[in-house]
Amino acid sequence: MTNDQWNLILNTVHGKTPEKPVTAFIIDSPWIPGWAGVSTLQFYSSEEIWFQTNKKVIETFPDIIFLPGFWSEFGMCTEPSAFGAKLVWNSFNLPHADRIMTDISEAANLKIPNPKTDGLLPFVIQRLANYQKPINEMGHEIKFAVARGPLNIASFLMGTTELLTGFMMDPENSHKLLETITQFSINWIQHQKEMFPSIEGILVLDDIVGFIGDDECKEYAVPYIKRIFEAFDSKLNFFHNDAQGLVSTPYLKEMGVHLFNFSFEHSMKEIRELAGPEIALIGNLPPRDVLAMKSPEIVREETRKMIEEFGDKNRVIWSCGGGMPPNVSTENILAFKETIDKEVPKLQ
Repeated sequence: MTNDQWNLILNTVHGKTPEKPVTAFIIDSPWIPGWAGVSTLQFYSSEEIWFQTNKKVIETFPDIIFLPGFWSEFGMCTEPSAFGAKLVWNSFNLPHADRIMTDISEAANLKIPNPKTDGLLPFVIQRLANYQKPINEMGHEIKFAVARGPLNIASFLMGTTELLTGFMMDPENSHKLLETITQFSINWIQHQKEMFPSIEGILVLDDIVGFIGDDECKEYAVPYIKRIFEAFDSKLNFFHNDAQGLVSTPYLKEMGVHLFNFSFEHSMKEIRELAGPEIALIGNLPPRDVLAMKSPEIVREETRKMIEEFGDKNRVIWSCGGGMPPNVSTENILAFKETIDKEVPKLQ
């Protein structure tokens, strides 16, 4: 993103209401390839296609901020690959990583991967390094280090049901697993920051936080996500959980979160009440059921409803409730942006 966009986000997150409302979307491989007319496999395997499709997005929507910017990623496979998971690729579907654990007791044998050498991580870094010059020539910089959260990675390694069962049946090994993954995540973010000094923010994505109850959240989610954010002097700690969010939201401040992207199933007013006024929100139009599947007219109508129901423009970045899903059209994105620009300034 550009420095102006970065500063606009920072100012909004820290309570300076901008002259114009800010619209931003999390975008990556579920949406970009289809919108740009390439296969998912082409997007992953060709650095040039990856760069050109991201560039096309930015040039098509110059007044919208795309987060985390030029994101070098391989779907849900990046971090599991570093632990040795087998990766399965498809031409038009997202890849997946096979499990490497069958039981939580195997956590004691899990080693911390080296982010400089293991799995797809060197390719993530090298892709950004190879295109850093053209990215900079566009007036953009790499501003975010990105990592999946500890629970998310753990679920990839052993399965969500097995992980949650482990939390209940074997707390000791559950903590060993999360300790290993958390240290890996810190090392991975640190490596990104060392390679790209322009990084000033951290994005952690963890939907499994939305699958657990309050006691489990306090024991298995809060301390580990907090440790990741506390490991760095970051200007912006951005947390994404677009699964159920009512349990974890009251702990956002304790975890060190500045900006929160959450499920469309929760209203912005509901999340604001739970999170408190100091946490900035990014949302919250339904991404699939409205932004991807409805007409521009309905997108405008639902966006107006969202704005009216929330009734606040402080510490808000307007978006959808989660990442951009497949099949969102240019027309619907523009309808959303135009409605935000027209209706939000009417709020007091």
